[in-house]
Amino acid sequence: MSSIFTKIINGEIPSYKVAEDENFYAFLDIFPVAKGHTLVIPKKEVDYLFDLDEETYTGLHLFARKVAEGLKRVIPCKKVGVLVLGLEVPHAHIHLVPMQTEADLLNFSKKLSFTPDEFAEIQETIARSIKE
Repeated sequence: MSSIFTKIINGEIPSYKVAEDENFYAFLDIFPVAKGHTLVIPKKEVDYLFDLDEETYTGLHLFARKVAEGLKRVIPCKKVGVLVLGLEVPHAHIHLVPMQTEADLLNFSKKLSFTPDEFAEIQETIARSIKE
């Protein structure tokens, strides 16, 4: 059975996509811990990040860097933190979290809430900032 992330990639479930290429997909986390919190995933469905083949693993990180650079340009933050966690979705993914302090990245019990219009505005702002 396809993971929820595969369903998002295939357009079966809507998402706030900020970037995509032939191998990777980035979209806003709908339970963000910071404004601009983005998930970056390979289109290839593999449960565990370190089980990805070397080319996909490297490509995912390069794609995440491009997304993080776009986030940093438009979301006020000191840095964009990178975190790999999550057992809920069996699909490798990287969290990119704009942060002012380390606590912003480490406190996943603190979730923010945005309206669909606010999500759409954040999505559009980030998507425009990501350079090809």
